[in-house]
Amino acid sequence: MNHHLHDLVADALMGHDAQYIELRVDQNQSSHLRYRGRELEEVNRTTTGGGCVRALAGGGWGFVSFNSLEGLRDKVSSAVTNARLVGGEPVTLAPVDPVVDCVTPTVKKDPSQISLQDKKALLDQYVEEIWRAPGISTSTVGYGDAKRRRVFATSEGTYLDQTVLDVVMRLNAVARDGAEVQQSGVSLGAAGDFSEVEGLHEEAAQVGRRAVELLKAPQVKGGEYTVVLEPVLAGVFIHEAFGHLSEADHVYEDDRMKELMVLGKRFGGQHLNVVDGAAVPNLRGSYGYDDEGVPATRSYLLQEGVLVGRLHSRETAAKMGEAPTGNARAIGPQFPPIVRMTNTFIEGGSASPEEIIGDVKDGLYVGNWYGGMTSMEQFTFSAGEAWKIRNGKVEELCRPVLLTGNLFTTLESLDAVANDLSMNQGGGCGKGGQSPLPVSNGSPHIRIQRCLIGGS
Repeated sequence: MNHHLHDLVADALMGHDAQYIELRVDQNQSSHLRYRGRELEEVNRTTTGGGCVRALAGGGWGFVSFNSLEGLRDKVSSAVTNARLVGGEPVTLAPVDPVVDCVTPTVKKDPSQISLQDKKALLDQYVEEIWRAPGISTSTVGYGDAKRRRVFATSEGTYLDQTVLDVVMRLNAVARDGAEVQQSGVSLGAAGDFSEVEGLHEEAAQVGRRAVELLKAPQVKGGEYTVVLEPVLAGVFIHEAFGHLSEADHVYEDDRMKELMVLGKRFGGQHLNVVDGAAVPNLRGSYGYDDEGVPATRSYLLQEGVLVGRLHSRETAAKMGEAPTGNARAIGPQFPPIVRMTNTFIEGGSASPEEIIGDVKDGLYVGNWYGGMTSMEQFTFSAGEAWKIRNGKVEELCRPVLLTGNLFTTLESLDAVANDLSMNQGGGCGKGGQSPLPVSNGSPHIRIQRCLIGGS
């Protein structure tokens, strides 16, 4: 631990008239490369630092962010003053034990130790693999890594020094034939292990081939289908459609949400178990402590189909009389922590993927994804790929489809969960202006009866 920083922070926190104060100091190193077509369009390496103070006094929160550690005590005083200006009803925080700890990652290959030249050489190969497919009109390849050291201290005596590593990559290809345009892509990531994004030449080639194949693929006729979702799309579905509804800051502020999300309410069958937690190790959403110094947990949201938990900050936990879950996260020093997901997934069931596909006479197998949106319990997702299922066999490739519906009827219609849980670590999550936050999501293959599909 850096003793100079420890003493500086401890001094700055002493002797203010406040209910609670927390101080965060960040040091970040990151690198980023982006290609458009075969051209390297952007390459940068950045080092940033900064910090913030959040104070609770007189019923209000005060927040101050800064770039330099000079006059730290004055910054704390000013956050306390700001809090008093806000005022309001008294705020309670769920109690947590003060903790002093240092958390450092162990990875096979730390990306901050690899030169930009070596990163570029690898991406050059992936770009060439994509362009092997005749018919590609353009492609985008993006890579980013980050090493973030965050020191966190509170007036309650917590002092944490945590370092987190992150790696993310996106490969995308667009194919064109006259007025017809189709795309294919894959997002990948890891909790800071560069070796996870090496050796993906076949995946890159497949992205190029799939974009071209989709030009000739038929459209699916819109309507209700039995669908089997592969793990990437099923993971995105549970993150977008259910995970956000489980973030307690949404729930306690909204009467309709309180009615929808009552603990003990049944949402699905006994085969449905949904978990979120940063204590699930070695994933992009994993950490030792959240940005309020609460230890990471592994929390059931749905257990055997019943709502048993939700995600909390110390403030939402106290408001709702529940235990804190370690889900308060801030993307950087210019933001206060808010309730966020970490690693969100559907636990594996007992059937094999072949068994849950084998029972489908006439349906769709859907995978990959391009984005989605949810509004309360209504969701719409675009699957990147779809195949016809006939008599238990996955057959011809079709154009991408939209899946749309009501979350609650969809969870009731989710009638089978396979045993092949797989975690997707690409992409990032956005909320409250804080994006992209490193998360992971996952699922085994799942089957949904009567899912509404938008096609031609």
